[in-house]
Amino acid sequence: MYSIQTKDLTKRFGSLTAVKNLNLEVKTGEIFGLVGPDASGKTTTLRMLCGILPPDGGEAKVAGCDIRREAEPLKEKVGYLPQRFGLYGDLTVLENIDFYADLYQVSKKGRKERIERLLRFANLVPFGDRKAQDLSGGMKQKLGLICALIHTPQILFLDEPTTGVDPLSRRDFWIILYDLLKEGVTILFSTSYLDEAERCNRISMIYEGELLIADTPSAVKAQMKGTILDLRTENNQRSIKRLEGVESIRGLVLSGDKIHVLVEDPQEGERAIREVMKREGIQILGLMAIRPSLEDAFVSFVREKRR
Repeated sequence: MYSIQTKDLTKRFGSLTAVKNLNLEVKTGEIFGLVGPDASGKTTTLRMLCGILPPDGGEAKVAGCDIRREAEPLKEKVGYLPQRFGLYGDLTVLENIDFYADLYQVSKKGRKERIERLLRFANLVPFGDRKAQDLSGGMKQKLGLICALIHTPQILFLDEPTTGVDPLSRRDFWIILYDLLKEGVTILFSTSYLDEAERCNRISMIYEGELLIADTPSAVKAQMKGTILDLRTENNQRSIKRLEGVESIRGLVLSGDKIHVLVEDPQEGERAIREVMKREGIQILGLMAIRPSLEDAFVSFVREKRR
């Protein structure tokens, strides 16, 4: 069963097509990652699926609602945490939650218990009387999440919620998301962090408004064409410059203290790398074929699209 289905969903801003013929299917009760760099169409897609932004083409059903004809009823069934959530800094944590409860017309009956449960859920019980402006970045995101959940939505849309959040708070945030799955909430999560995409049940990679691929993270990596050679040299920056433009090399990505080199033929690729490094007098510290990462896969799919 699918909670979200789109067919040829399209959005234009003047001459710019921000989202082009997007086809997605998100299963009920899963975390689905919408993965791509900045300006790839992620936010525009989420805003259309929430009923905030009308599409210019195509169609979509979210929680059984047509996003064109049933945008208002849809808003009762979804929660949306944008990149810049509208918290009121001069209000306390509890006052912010109450404000959004009123906005969503949450019944007074049972509201107190609901708020207490969400505060425990997000580990914010001790901070109920603290002003939002005095919270850390991670705590602000947790408060935003509570406000998005106060009306018990079926589907939760999260637009890059962990950007700028410290690693410990990011981990806590994901623990909360996995707990939400146990309650049957469907989560559509946009991110440019490919390590976070690994935590999703399934992902779609989007670039310049177009879908590149949609599958489980492991299946996405398995569908990547070519082989990744893991190269370590005494000067990686210089090595990348010298390897750019080599015919047998399809892509180069700096990954920590190594270079991931995408090649079609691993033997030919290794021969070309050793030849260039020898000619340039750069010592090779390590060179071996490895399993691709999601970042490697993304770079590969983008290059295929540009061909």
